[in-house]
Amino acid sequence: MKIDWKRNLMISWIGCFFTGASFSLVMPFIPLYIEQLGTPKNQVELFSGLAISVTAFASAVVAPIWGNLADRKGRRLMMIRAAAGMTFSMGALAFVPNVYWLLGMRFMTGILSGYIPNATALIASQAPKEKSGWALGTLATGGIAGSLIGPSMGGALAQWFGMQNVFIITGVVLFITMILTVFFVKENFVPVEKHAMLTVKEIFKRVDDVQVLVGLFITSLILQIGVTSITPILTLYIRQLSGDTENVLFISGLIVSIAGVSAIVSSPALGKIGDRIGNHKVLLGGLLLSFLCFIPMGLVKTPFQLGVMRFLLGFSTGALMPSINTLISKITPPEGVSRIYSYNQMFSNFGQVLGPMIGSTVAHGYGYRSVFWVTSAFVLVNIFLSLFNFRKMLRVRL
Repeated sequence: MKIDWKRNLMISWIGCFFTGASFSLVMPFIPLYIEQLGTPKNQVELFSGLAISVTAFASAVVAPIWGNLADRKGRRLMMIRAAAGMTFSMGALAFVPNVYWLLGMRFMTGILSGYIPNATALIASQAPKEKSGWALGTLATGGIAGSLIGPSMGGALAQWFGMQNVFIITGVVLFITMILTVFFVKENFVPVEKHAMLTVKEIFKRVDDVQVLVGLFITSLILQIGVTSITPILTLYIRQLSGDTENVLFISGLIVSIAGVSAIVSSPALGKIGDRIGNHKVLLGGLLLSFLCFIPMGLVKTPFQLGVMRFLLGFSTGALMPSINTLISKITPPEGVSRIYSYNQMFSNFGQVLGPMIGSTVAHGYGYRSVFWVTSAFVLVNIFLSLFNFRKMLRVRL
């Protein structure tokens, strides 16, 4: 059976969009929902932080397990499994009796997740190598767009239908994702018996450059630390800059979203450029731009200036993850691609857990502005790590 990888890309894009949106649209009112569940007010912030981080932690722990199954049973099947599992765990949040059940369901969401990394592995395995940068860059815009639109949609839906019903709506959206994947995503995959599978050690032996691969894992970890370290303080920082408490949520929404707009616009184009000049060069350029954006963010005087820097930062976001995914696809053997992507996902998830903790700790001790400078230090470390990691590739290209 001939596979139409472009149709798979289109359906996977829709699935990644719905998945990204389902994760982010509940974020604006999680603290309010936790409060509504009867949680003591002095514990709401603690449980809100746990509710957000526990999903990423659980996802990190089980990512290699799902990656192993994907290499045995197929990436399409794992996409269906993830959509079906999250349909249950996200929809069930509407019926939890207390915050402990909510934490349990959020943990289950992390355990059952994995749609986006498996979609990435699927497209990476099907797209022609000379077009993989463009294909993975395009796919990345689905999750980015969903994450961008999610918070504003979640707030509106909560106001119109109530917080509990938003979780039911989210479950319905994920169910649609599952149906689309079942009927329209195709994969020529012959299941592999467990005893016939390559071991992780054998896969790493077949990787073209293990040092580059491990370096990309660490780059993903530091990248997510940098992205999420500013999350806990961004709204508070905007309030401090504006002095306007009435419109702070609206202004914050715009400033957060503006980075997503530039990332969506730039990601496919940067992927295509990476296919032509080398994805490692696009990755290095993205890291450099990120570093140059974070430092001024700690010096800005107005929300508008912060918004401009966030818009520029989005171009680096559009360069980074698609470049990492494309580089992984080009050096990884096809029979182990899902497991390799699952390890990269594990590093990314641990970065998502560590980032908010680092940001909150730095803000508490040294103020909001210091968070941006500490984040820029992480990016600088990432630049030097990547220069060292790509030293052979840069010499060859030069």
